[in-house]
Amino acid sequence: MPESNDDSFRNMNKKEKIATVVGIALLILFVAGFIFGLYFFGLAGVFKVLGVQYDSVWSLAIFVVNLLVIGLIFEVFSNVIFKLSVRNMTGKAKVLMIRFLIEAITNWVVIFTVDELMRSITLSLQTEIIIAIFIATLEIVFDDKDTKKNTAE
Repeated sequence: MPESNDDSFRNMNKKEKIATVVGIALLILFVAGFIFGLYFFGLAGVFKVLGVQYDSVWSLAIFVVNLLVIGLIFEVFSNVIFKLSVRNMTGKAKVLMIRFLIEAITNWVVIFTVDELMRSITLSLQTEIIIAIFIATLEIVFDDKDTKKNTAE
């Protein structure tokens, strides 16, 4: 058998360790920037279509950052609620409807909270609900593998 090329982090010299850490940090920053960009430009487009006014691009950026941070916190709780709700449920349509309702309500609470914290962007209740439903739909469409796995169990 050929010799194993053991390139563990512990066996690297200082220069290789720094390069590895910087490479991983850049990858994480790239992914975070990509997600931020999707939300930023997506919300900018939705705000344009719905006629939402905001003071500046920076206020929209702060809105998106707050939306992502608070959304991550709420996402943990909504996933627990979803998993507990559909644990003994059969039928893909029921599971999908429960997931959609939980996602939409969670997204609305997050959007409402961020809107109340910020004074530079003001959303009407109707606009908040439309955006929450839109985001919930996109999350379910792009994360459909999770629903398929839960209904198969």
